[in-house]
Amino acid sequence: MSPVTHFLSGWVLANCAKLDRKDRALVTLACVIPDIDGLGIVPELLTRNSTHPLLWFTLYHHSLHNLAFGLVVAALAFAIATRRWTTGLLALLSFHLHLFEDVLGSRGPDGYQWPIPYLAPFSSSLQLTWHGEWSLNAWPNIALTFILLMITFWLAWRRGFSPLEMFSAKANAAFVGALRRRFPRGSEAA
Repeated sequence: MSPVTHFLSGWVLANCAKLDRKDRALVTLACVIPDIDGLGIVPELLTRNSTHPLLWFTLYHHSLHNLAFGLVVAALAFAIATRRWTTGLLALLSFHLHLFEDVLGSRGPDGYQWPIPYLAPFSSSLQLTWHGEWSLNAWPNIALTFILLMITFWLAWRRGFSPLEMFSAKANAAFVGALRRRFPRGSEAA
């Protein structure tokens, strides 16, 4: 799935508990961080026509999609968080939500499924795939992203904070204010 879908999934999950701004950000980022190995696409694209292309994306994408990295992410979230146990466990769940979403809908245009090497680097015996995996640009991914976006807007309207709080308190306040002006609450509508 797209990084946007993973981001929104992590944000919605982070809102399942009463977490502060930092802890919501940690849970949200835990759902995006497995794709940091996808940054290898930059050197791969820059060197694809050279005599020695760097196939970092082709060879290493999904190399961090495993239990070991998930435990590291959860441990870091636990160490940094205000509500340690809640945030650490939600970060681990968020990380696994990313893996689940990738198994569901990340098939490439060439039909390749990007298996999840769940027990790497200790074992290659468990490669997670699903024969019904839909393409990255398939309608279920688009529908899921739209639904998550609507939930995110509703949460921002209802609770007074949005994912923008991770980047700018001022942008978050402006966004929530615009939502609340456009869709006033029951007593404000009169």
